[in-house]
Amino acid sequence: MTGVQSYVLGGGNLVVQYNRGNLGRMSTAIGPYNLAISNSRVTDEHARVNFLLPDHPVLNYPNKITDRDFEGWIQERGIYFAGQTDPAYQEVLSMSDPGETEQKGSLVIAHYGKGTFVYTGLVFFRELPAGVPGAYRLMANIIALNQKKGF
Repeated sequence: MTGVQSYVLGGGNLVVQYNRGNLGRMSTAIGPYNLAISNSRVTDEHARVNFLLPDHPVLNYPNKITDRDFEGWIQERGIYFAGQTDPAYQEVLSMSDPGETEQKGSLVIAHYGKGTFVYTGLVFFRELPAGVPGAYRLMANIIALNQKKGF
């Protein structure tokens, strides 16, 4: 067992932002369960975001996340989404560029022991420096995942 696995198993909240393999698809032991990182992305910063699990704590605590939280995003929605995920992962959001297939790997979450593992391809690295309020609200919710009882 790695130190990272022990951290999550013991109650830690591990947040991993987008990753990219050097040779296309990357299968990795980045999370506690099987997860492949794809080259999938949504480049339209105005693409509709669908809430697949609207009651999930990441969309409700401490901030209620709504469509308004995705207003004002710059350049794109996300890159290098999770693909071919183990069923233990919860796919929270979906989105797509116009005329493209819906992508569900922008925010995936899994419980592991007492902890939580989060993989996100959402482009927080663009939105946070740009001061996009919804990006800050969603990131706060991701960080707070283990603070909500019953999750």
